[in-house]
Amino acid sequence: MIKTILFDVDGVMLSEERYFDASALTVWEMLYSPQYLGLKADTFTPAPVESEIRRVREQVFAKDDVLNFIKARGINSNWDMVFLTFSYQLIRLVEVLKPQLGTEVTSLLSGQVDRAELAKLREWGATYASDFAVDYAAFTPDFAKGPAQKAEMLLYLNQVAKERCGVETEMFSRNSDLWQLCQKTFQEWYLGDERVAASIGRETMQPGKKGFLTDEIPIVPPAEMIELFRTLKEKGYILGIGTGRPTIETHVPLTEMKVLEWFDPNRVVTASHVLEAEEEYPAHAPMSKPHPFSYVKGLLGLSVPNSEVVNFSLPITNGDEVLVVGDSPADFLAARSIGCKFAATLTGLSGQEARAKFEEVKADYILDDVRDILSILE
Repeated sequence: MIKTILFDVDGVMLSEERYFDASALTVWEMLYSPQYLGLKADTFTPAPVESEIRRVREQVFAKDDVLNFIKARGINSNWDMVFLTFSYQLIRLVEVLKPQLGTEVTSLLSGQVDRAELAKLREWGATYASDFAVDYAAFTPDFAKGPAQKAEMLLYLNQVAKERCGVETEMFSRNSDLWQLCQKTFQEWYLGDERVAASIGRETMQPGKKGFLTDEIPIVPPAEMIELFRTLKEKGYILGIGTGRPTIETHVPLTEMKVLEWFDPNRVVTASHVLEAEEEYPAHAPMSKPHPFSYVKGLLGLSVPNSEVVNFSLPITNGDEVLVVGDSPADFLAARSIGCKFAATLTGLSGQEARAKFEEVKADYILDDVRDILSILE
């Protein structure tokens, strides 16, 4: 009998579309802004109109083919998506520059890549590869050559660097300076100029970004979500959240929609808590989904030390009492690691097309949207 229900946010309560827009815009900025690689094939602006956002999103993710591929391989973090997509193009640029600059350019991939190294690449690109053409669609067939899943995809960039540039490196990982730069630049886009300092500890490097936090799109009407969660709480279920969103990006929209108040505040676990745990236990990183940490933390509670969460014995013995509700393969894999029930909502990126995939992996329940959860509890 189910007693605790842990919900993902994106693809379950809120649309992922603005997150994907922000991811695409981050890659676009890092490729074309003079503060990053400064490529000349496109013109960057920190305040694109909606039609420009749609164009950038379509190009960067190759009409969402790249996005679908990354998510199907178990990547659930927008920060990881940005890192993968941008780093791949960076490697291609180094490959083009290698005939002119040799080890002078390829050696950049052997160490950490931060703003100083990007500035060198910007200068070299303008001098020796001014006609360099970004090929977003090439990402998928290149990564499809290997079986890398989840966090292994980030490490697979090292293999791509070896194949394309002849460089032996371990630089490409979630612990790299470049990953940190991608993460902070994404936060600038999603939070905007007014809110970003509270998240990353500094003002935006490229002023003019209004952010998407006040432009969230609920998947079902907020009034119906409120009624659902009120009903579940009145029936005695313990309600928690395990999301890849940082805390501010979780609390602000769900509070404005009057949804957050129905959840146990001790069980609302965000990417901010995951990052804290990774800093505390780097040997266990990455701990974002499909790693089960966020849902285990939600099950045990924020008041429980991370040491107990990290070392908690899995699978749990009372798996029939816990239900994870999510929209992605990463949520499913996390639930399976925990040994609990899983309900898939068909309101993520793939929509109803995801049904076949969830049927194939034998998800316990498949719901058209989160409102259907009452039907499986009765």
